[in-house]
Formats: sequence, C-alpha cells, structure tokens
Amino acid sequence: MRIDSHQHFWIYNEQDYDWMSGKHKAIQTDFLPQHLLPLLQESGFDGSIAVQARQTLQETEWLLSLAEQNPEIKGIVGWVDLCSPEIGQQLEKYSTHPLLKGVRHVVHDEPDDRFVLREDFMNGISALEKYGLTYDLLLFPKHLPYAAELVEKFPNQPFVLDHIAKPDIAGKGFSHWAQDLAKLAAYPNVYCKLSGMVTEAEWGNWKEEDFAVYLDAVIQCFGIDRVMIGSDWPVCTLSGTYEQTMNIVKHYLNAFTDKERSLALGENCERFYRIGS
Repeated sequence: MRIDSHQHFWIYNEQDYDWMSGKHKAIQTDFLPQHLLPLLQESGFDGSIAVQARQTLQETEWLLSLAEQNPEIKGIVGWVDLCSPEIGQQLEKYSTHPLLKGVRHVVHDEPDDRFVLREDFMNGISALEKYGLTYDLLLFPKHLPYAAELVEKFPNQPFVLDHIAKPDIAGKGFSHWAQDLAKLAAYPNVYCKLSGMVTEAEWGNWKEEDFAVYLDAVIQCFGIDRVMIGSDWPVCTLSGTYEQTMNIVKHYLNAFTDKERSLALGENCERFYRIGS
C-alpha cells in the first residue's frame, strides 16, 4: 500500500486558522477529501494520514468523522491537550476510535523553545503508550536538541519527526540541522516524514536537485526503514503542485531497490501508524 503520511483538511475561517498570514492567501479556502482523492489516485497512492491543523478537541472529532466517511483516509493524527490534568480522560474517550493513530501539538509555535521538556507536557506524552498512540514532532531546527532529550526519556513511545524539522532550504542552512538531526535519529523509536520541504525552499522557484543533500542526510541518519513520504497538502501548494511535491521523493527513490522504495512509499507508514489494526 502506498500512503501519503501527512496531509490536512479544513473548512477555512480566519478565527480557527489564525496561523495563516497574508502569504497563505492561496490556501485560505476549503480543502476536503473530495479534493484530495483524485490527487492521490493520479499519483498512485492508496490513501493518506490526515493530520490536525487546529488545536482543539473538535478538530480530532471532525477528522475522525471524515475518516469514517472516506476509506482512503487510513488514519488520523489528532490533537488532545497533553498539558491538561484531564489528559487521561481525553485519551480514554478518543483512543477507542480505531482510526485515531496518534496526536500532535504545534510545538514550533510555542514561545518556549524548551516546551517539550515541560513537566506537564511530558506527563501527557507518558500517557500515550498506554493507549497505543504515536506522537508527531512538529519542530524547527532549533528544537531538535530538546526533542532528543524528550525522546530519550520515552524509549517505548513511537515518535515521528514532521517535515524533516523544517531546515532553511532556501538559505542553504544545513550543518547545524544535520548534526542535531543525527542526534535525534540515534533513538530507534523515532521515524521521519519526507514532507514539508517545498515550503522551506524558495516558493515556486526550486528544482528537485535542491533537496537531494537534505534527503541524503535524512536517509543517512534514519535509514530507509524509518522514513515515510508525505505531501503536507494543501500547504505544499503554496510552492508546488501535489504531483511536483510527491515527485521530489519518488524520483529520489529511483536510486533505491524496489523493496526500499516500498518501505518509504507506504510500508513504514503502515507499520508506524498500525494501519489496519
């Protein structure tokens, strides 16, 4: 099975999506399963993982309802309040749904760079294992050292790094990112999504070759058995089409064996998010 490991849905309104600024005007509209399905089919993908774009419990409920109605959504990464003293009750409620595979918090927007090491946040992370839920790390490069400290404390918790931690591809930022990435990848319970790269490059003015050195570094750090392709649709459309975005990784993988390509294009995602279980 080929799976897009990272995409979003929304019915746009300014209040709920206040993370969008003027530069996001092109995606300030509705993006729903009926818009994604033909893109998946044209690119040869069987389904996707829908990831939260709002930090509300209503977002989790809405994504689960979409997944129930659209079988191409193989699982969702929702949101719960990991810092809440009621985290146990929230997980008890939502984890009974078989399509909830994991949760995410928008860490890179928190004013505290060490947010993931807060006691209340780590208490929330500690509760995930009981419910068999994964955690998506949404970070900037500056957060990687703190993420490594977090992961070290939870060796049995599955983590996945979103968007290769958003290195400054447009500015050719590399060395510090690569060094800190390697430290995080040293923990075997961390995977990495090959996603979110086109919006870190110069929007609409990039070549596939621009990403090769970053993909090389990720594969060197994580190996082919802990990476998964993702589009970050519809955010990716700010800088390229869905097909162009997915082709970056698909074409890069042409140098690998059939088995290795299958791992990165879907099998790793199936295993990590326990698709079908």
